[in-house]
Amino acid sequence: MFASLIPDQPEITDLIINQDPATLDRLPVRKHAVLAVFSKFQNQKALAAVRAIPERDGFLDPLAVDRLLLTIHWEMQRLAEEFFHGHRVRQLLDPLISTLRAEGFRGPIRIVDVGSGIGYVIRWLAARTSLAAQGVELVGMDLNSTLVREASRLAAAESLSCRFMQGDAFSREASAQIYLSTGVIHHFRGNALGDLLRRHNLPETHAFVHYDFHPWLLAPLGSWFFHILRMRTAVARHDGVLSTARAHTADVLTCAARAALPDFSSGITAQISGVPPCRAFFTL
Repeated sequence: MFASLIPDQPEITDLIINQDPATLDRLPVRKHAVLAVFSKFQNQKALAAVRAIPERDGFLDPLAVDRLLLTIHWEMQRLAEEFFHGHRVRQLLDPLISTLRAEGFRGPIRIVDVGSGIGYVIRWLAARTSLAAQGVELVGMDLNSTLVREASRLAAAESLSCRFMQGDAFSREASAQIYLSTGVIHHFRGNALGDLLRRHNLPETHAFVHYDFHPWLLAPLGSWFFHILRMRTAVARHDGVLSTARAHTADVLTCAARAALPDFSSGITAQISGVPPCRAFFTL
């Protein structure tokens, strides 16, 4: 149990997909290499979960990995619904958009969800707000083509005014007035966190809103409880708990943001008051 909470190790989903950073082409992943990573941490839960993924000639079967990722993201959407995450995002986006307009910004406002997965947040906003009528463009971006296709399929099924793209969210073509993410920034460790934040320093960008797990002593226990109840796959149960152990503290996030982006005003907000269990997420 404790080996699966060591924050220095990656999550399983960080390793079972590999893509060329320039072309985003899918690259083969050798199963033994993934197992070797978790062997170093003596993480038996991760080892068992990886061993269960089908392989072909020593490489993880990409179709099996895609099916697994879709299952995980469908279940993550259910958790997001139960935690009213769409409402949480809207509570911060509304005043940000109002402030931009009050300061004289009259052009279209593009909101880009970084690492959007199957697009729950963007689809929720498109379905339950009037942002499109206010000149706000809702875009989800992810490096994984399978998740992007599923997000696009779900949006089309509901005729939602939003779009999903595979690619670099900070490229010139995709640059946004407001960036947001959920459960992404804890994947960036050490210098990589500052590198990620510096990429927000674009002429078009006015704000960022990054949601991640609120770190406190019993957060892994709470995460374990909800993932046992709601997640069917060993990978999701493992990564969901490990992600709470890997979540950055408020000091780490604010120091990194203020150092990387001195022209921005950065801070942390927790939108639900009360005891820590009620604050599953906090926001940079």
